[in-house]
Amino acid sequence: MRLQDYWGIGPKTSERLAEALGTERAVEAIEAADVRALVDAGLHRGRATRILRRANGEAGMDVLATSDARSVYDDLLALAADEALTEHAADRIRVLTPLLDREAVESRLDRVVAARDAWSGLDEADRENVREAFAAYDEADGSDLAAVETAVALREAGLTDDPFEDVGALDGDRLRDAADALADVRGSIDPAGGLDGDHIAIASGADAELDRLRDQLSAARDLADSAFDVLESVRDGSLRDFEALEAGTIDHVARETGVEPATVRAAAPDEALDAADFVSGTLRDLVVELEAAVDEREAAVAADIRERLGDESGSEGDTTVARAASAVSDAAFLLSLGRFAAENGHVRPTLVDDGIAVRGARNPFLGGDVQPVSYGVGSHSLADAAGVASADAPPTGDRVSVLTGANSGGKTTLLETLCAVALLASMGLPVPADAAEVGTFDRIVFHRRHASFNAGVLESTLKSVVPPLVADGRTLMLVDEFEAITEPGRAADLLNGLVTLTVDRGALGVYVTHLAEDLSPLPDAARVDGIFAEGLTNDLDLRVDYQPRFETV
Repeated sequence: MRLQDYWGIGPKTSERLAEALGTERAVEAIEAADVRALVDAGLHRGRATRILRRANGEAGMDVLATSDARSVYDDLLALAADEALTEHAADRIRVLTPLLDREAVESRLDRVVAARDAWSGLDEADRENVREAFAAYDEADGSDLAAVETAVALREAGLTDDPFEDVGALDGDRLRDAADALADVRGSIDPAGGLDGDHIAIASGADAELDRLRDQLSAARDLADSAFDVLESVRDGSLRDFEALEAGTIDHVARETGVEPATVRAAAPDEALDAADFVSGTLRDLVVELEAAVDEREAAVAADIRERLGDESGSEGDTTVARAASAVSDAAFLLSLGRFAAENGHVRPTLVDDGIAVRGARNPFLGGDVQPVSYGVGSHSLADAAGVASADAPPTGDRVSVLTGANSGGKTTLLETLCAVALLASMGLPVPADAAEVGTFDRIVFHRRHASFNAGVLESTLKSVVPPLVADGRTLMLVDEFEAITEPGRAADLLNGLVTLTVDRGALGVYVTHLAEDLSPLPDAARVDGIFAEGLTNDLDLRVDYQPRFETV
């Protein structure tokens, strides 16, 4: 596939990616939703995220039918990414998109809910150990050693069952052996063949003999770079003949490098034109011999490391290190989502055929002490849930609700809450409520109140909300105050038309308005709800019961 075939990649971006990564590697990065690879290639993180969302979830992105729906989507993923345990996990969260396949949604919910419960089940000490392990993993830029050590930390914290079965499948003894071996390696080993490569960079301290040879080689190179200084040092000893100079040179080099005199003598040339030629020839040949000795020792140590990192499977790329790196990456992603759900009290929604209803829902973007609300349209069973007061239980069966109430009464916030719940559920993520039932929607139309007197604002708004409503499939309409963009009488007519069209198209909708009493009789499948202001506080703030009263203006 050509790079320019992907959404958002033009000729210049294609050329940049091909130059930085190569076309094949760039395609692999896009298909794998690897934000880091594209950012390292020079793309802005936001643009890379947008490209990968479209590349890996084109149909899912079409669920976001309006700019306000896309804004809620972006804000939700930003909140979730803030709870990420690694940068790579945050990148993976940012490219999540709505899923249209019910089985895929259920599958992700299974894993994220299990991760939420796993995070909640950790005591504070284990949580801190896990956070520190992932922080070290990030600081080491996901090195092999950091991946293996993080896998060990996850196992010690007990994160070995579903959805962390890949961590549990790792052999603990092999992990510890791999950690010891990787501590002897500089940098990372390519899991797709580095163990069989010609060279492994051995770290200092891995082998005493190798360290000794390296020190000798470094000293010999320094002397070789200043051969004339060596000659002058030897001559200062008042050596009177060439034979004495040879002996003095050998002793001096042996003393300065730590190499045995016999080894230095063996490196000395049998014939030399003069003293300078003898000194430079001796040092040059000694460097060559020491380089060979270092290479030989490195090969032996590398062979030992390969053996310690080896795997019983014998499959290329299927080593303990490779499996640990993959398992840690997946665990960071799932545990980050689980942490997001746990820290914010999110629950698993029940997926239903036709409806959206919440009990004890909270707007995810509000901080502090907030009043939970219950609401819904379409078919649901929350009205029958134990412990729900009948006054707070949303009616079932109505396709559309018209929501009324005072300014600053929380109507738009309720629309935003429903949008957030629908989007989180569509991505297979728990939702901020005590209970929720959510259908699958092909399009979510969320439109905030945008007061404007610009020419054409009414037409542009209608063009943004009506086409998704009349398209094939299932649509959720969440529309705020049409009267803000036209005169009240015409707004009432338009709202009547939209409510009727929503019912006729088999869609679901919540429409916020101050004009409920001006509406013509609504279809039988529609109702009017109200949010009541109960007075003012001593600070002249509006005192509001944010729980809507059903079928009440």
